[in-house]
Amino acid sequence: MKGIIGAIAGDIIGSTHEFNSIKTKDFDLFERNSIFTDDTVMTLAIAKWLCEDKDSKDVLINSVKHFGRRYINAGYGRMFLNWLSQDSPEPYGSWGNGSAMRVAPCAWVAESLEEAQKLAELSSIITHDHPEGVKGALATSDAIYLARIGASKEEIKDHVELHYGYDLNRTVDEIRPTYKFDVSCAGSVPESIICFLEARDFEDTVRNAVSLGGDADTQAAIAGSIASAYWDVPENICEESVIRLDEFLFEVFMNFEEKFF
Repeated sequence: MKGIIGAIAGDIIGSTHEFNSIKTKDFDLFERNSIFTDDTVMTLAIAKWLCEDKDSKDVLINSVKHFGRRYINAGYGRMFLNWLSQDSPEPYGSWGNGSAMRVAPCAWVAESLEEAQKLAELSSIITHDHPEGVKGALATSDAIYLARIGASKEEIKDHVELHYGYDLNRTVDEIRPTYKFDVSCAGSVPESIICFLEARDFEDTVRNAVSLGGDADTQAAIAGSIASAYWDVPENICEESVIRLDEFLFEVFMNFEEKFF
């Protein structure tokens, strides 16, 4: 299975290690307390917006607010929680990786790279309007879109480096020893892309991302969202992920799948 399931599965697998960092790829993918977090909630908020009216910024904002308020304890940052509390929220200059963790649906709906970029930028700027926040969303979306249409890893790497200036020449083994918790796009999106570039399949991608330590669920969601455009997500991982969604989120996921796949 391909699609936004990659972001959801990455989030759920990484959830038990967000504040319990590990520096190994040898871990159980799913544990008793593996849950969806804000990465999944916001990915599906973007999916809901795209199902309703992808050209409407108002629909986008309302969808993000609705999902955020419905799942208020999903693990958002303080500034996003403040944004959610406002009737007419304004962007707050965030450079955080929240823009990248939720962008995957944009790349699956788009009929061209240019449209993917337009949707990704819009999905970011309602909150994350700092240039680094927008860049993180665009780089992730571009990588997903290019993987989706059959680009090679080398082509994806070259494109991201050329257009976004990220250093993708490091290895996971080089990054892992000194990598720390980092919620910035600049400090987590390149590393997440490297986790995909170095992997041999979807599961290996997610194991790479979690093994860095740091913001494990978001790193795995970003890396997983790219990997699930390049490879199929194994059936057992899909099943273990979707059964952890509640009825509302599962319905949004299925509606997106039916509309765009």
